[in-house]
Amino acid sequence: MKILRLTLALCVGTMGLAAAQDLPYQTPPRAIAALAEAPPTPRVSFASNGQWMLVMEVRDMPTIAELSQPELRLAGLRINPRTNGSSRASYASSMRLRQLPDGKELLITGLPANARISDVQWSPDNTKIAFTHTTNNHVELWIADVASASARLVPNLFLNSVFGTPFEWVSDNKTIIARAVVGGRGEAPSAAEAPKGPAIQQNIGKTAGARTYQDLLKNPIDERLFDYYALAQVVKVGLDGRMAPLGQPGIIQQALPAPNGRYVMVRTRHRPYSYTLPVSSFPQRVDILNLEGLVVKELAEVPLADNVPTSFDAVPTGPRQFGWREDAPNTAFWVEAQDGGNPKTEAAVRDKLYGLAAPFDGQPQELAALPLRFRDIHWGNDKLALVEGYRWADRKETTWTLDLATKTSLTPLFERSAQDTYTHPGSPYLRRNAQGRYVLATDVTGDVVYLIGAGASPEGERPFIDELNVRTKKSLRWWRSEAPYYEMPVSILDANKRMFVTRRESPQESPNYFLRDAPSLKLTPLTKFPNPYATLGNLQKQVLKYKRADGVELTANLYLPPNYKKEDGPLPTLMEAYPVEFKDKKDASQVKGSPYTFARLNWGSPVFWVTQGYAVLQGTSIPIVGEGTKQPNDTYVEQLTASAKAAIDEGKRLGVVDPNRVAVMGHSYGAFMTANLLAHTNLFKAGIARSGAYNRTLTPFGFQGEERTFWEAPEVYNAMSPFNFANKIKTPILLIHGEADNNSGTFPIQSERFYNALKGHGATVRYVVLPAESHGYAARESIMHMLWEMNTWLDTYVKKASPGEPLK
Repeated sequence: MKILRLTLALCVGTMGLAAAQDLPYQTPPRAIAALAEAPPTPRVSFASNGQWMLVMEVRDMPTIAELSQPELRLAGLRINPRTNGSSRASYASSMRLRQLPDGKELLITGLPANARISDVQWSPDNTKIAFTHTTNNHVELWIADVASASARLVPNLFLNSVFGTPFEWVSDNKTIIARAVVGGRGEAPSAAEAPKGPAIQQNIGKTAGARTYQDLLKNPIDERLFDYYALAQVVKVGLDGRMAPLGQPGIIQQALPAPNGRYVMVRTRHRPYSYTLPVSSFPQRVDILNLEGLVVKELAEVPLADNVPTSFDAVPTGPRQFGWREDAPNTAFWVEAQDGGNPKTEAAVRDKLYGLAAPFDGQPQELAALPLRFRDIHWGNDKLALVEGYRWADRKETTWTLDLATKTSLTPLFERSAQDTYTHPGSPYLRRNAQGRYVLATDVTGDVVYLIGAGASPEGERPFIDELNVRTKKSLRWWRSEAPYYEMPVSILDANKRMFVTRRESPQESPNYFLRDAPSLKLTPLTKFPNPYATLGNLQKQVLKYKRADGVELTANLYLPPNYKKEDGPLPTLMEAYPVEFKDKKDASQVKGSPYTFARLNWGSPVFWVTQGYAVLQGTSIPIVGEGTKQPNDTYVEQLTASAKAAIDEGKRLGVVDPNRVAVMGHSYGAFMTANLLAHTNLFKAGIARSGAYNRTLTPFGFQGEERTFWEAPEVYNAMSPFNFANKIKTPILLIHGEADNNSGTFPIQSERFYNALKGHGATVRYVVLPAESHGYAARESIMHMLWEMNTWLDTYVKKASPGEPLK
């Protein structure tokens, strides 16, 4: 057996040498490929009046040819220069309407052939649906009429969508504010032109730490390309075909109409740019224009945010987070830090919230003073808004009520740990008002709000709907999900009648949508999407609950082959995990997920391998805890090891996991975990690490849940970097990375250098680079090849190892 395994290892190693040059894309075993190719569940959207449901078929897995189209990576954006839009978007291919509760489905006609639909938005009165269609050369605006279920093109308009959704409805239901490509802008600058001088960056005595971002500007040629493709003109578009420009062209990131439709808030980025920060930190000007295109107020001029502290809740000084008060006709609001933007500065007030109403010629009004950093605000009416604040250091979060009519101070509604899922009260349900803006759904008194929550509990998640009186703090539970289903509320259609829509699923039933009448318990199915994995059979799922050596309670989802029986004995096992940092052991011990969810097998799932006879431990708890003054990562390796060992021991106790044939896999921070486990333990036969970071000195200003810099905690950075222990890794490891990874910190060079270090110390390692792929993989060829690589690796180093053979 040893000679056979050595031969297999040599074959794989030889194949690895050839793969760098001429190995074509491969396909995994048919059972895995069939599951990966299963059509995705359609998307749905509900009209705010509760009368219509929109169903959209999703375009899944583009070809590698589509993914390999020209792409510019500028200022943190990824741009398709042919379309002047995002180069990596998800599209729908068709649209169907269904009148609720029991009307027939109507296919929307008039759509373009081979449609690539995105940015779908209902009009405020729900009579129309606007969306974009991306052709091979540009991005178009289309309008669908709900009553006739027909769509038409808005002619003579090419949209600029490099910053995302390029249009917004105006409250009159017949006007759209769009960001358009500027006509007559000339030819694009050449990316190949000879440089006119060196690229220079300079800092003179100013503290300006920055995280490790990707796709940044690198030279003046990049700056000119960014100026060309990000340049846009705000346009007022009438559904009758009339158009008019508003204001001047610029690098316009957002053009947001006021709720009453009389003004537009325009955010424009401008020079000087940065080569170390993305566009979200570039200088910006915020103007308010009227619908004739005149600037009626320059709301703010914000400089380059290049001196923000690296703490997680640090923010720039000056005004930020601009928007409209959604429940008022035309009141702009923004937030300003009162502590210099530094959470380590002692301050009784961290942030202040300001408002300024039309005609915008008075002094800003202070709306609230927050003792924590501002996170969000949900507008309701003059007497009620909900304000959310947080503090990273101890994971504290608070929700306050704000009465704008009486100018009273903030009143705490919820105060809790952000990581205590058992006490999470739920999120306030927002409804669209007549202006099409999302505001708090309340009762006639304005004192009752509705909360939708995941309902985490020791038995697993049980989603719920509560109604809460924010004055008395008394709540009433409408409904709670019951076994053997996992059922999540998605839309409240009529709060007075307690009618709402849920998405219901079980381990054997794919998610479908239902109309629920809470008082009568009546349940009406709205969709009948089939199980895309019917050929897999009865997938066995169990939520395991166990403890690690220090008493922290852990969970994992155990999946077994459909026909597995206990007498079949222990199986080769694939364990997948993603570490999470906690400040409290109690929070870390809480049960995650539900035993009743349907296993949707996305491209990165480990569950595919039940088809190959493996037990799969998915979502395995790897909490990293640091209580009080201790930080979680101070004992990262020890806690990582203890958690992994506890999971394997539990699987062994159940008789389903062969502890001597276990592989570990992870993506991103899970890949980092995988490499560390192989560097510091002998628990595994093999490892698979996708798109990870392995040398933390390359992310010196913090990473994941670590906000200390390398210079503040060099011993932590060094101890956590598996690159430093490449000479200790003797377990076979498969490294996979997208060539075009855009995630902060996970540069492809991380895998490249790690591979070289492992190879230099004689490790059994294979390094696969997927062309054109980002941090998440998309192309069909890439996904199939990744699955083939993983399956080959597992077969060679785990499955074909002798059961019960001790690890070395």
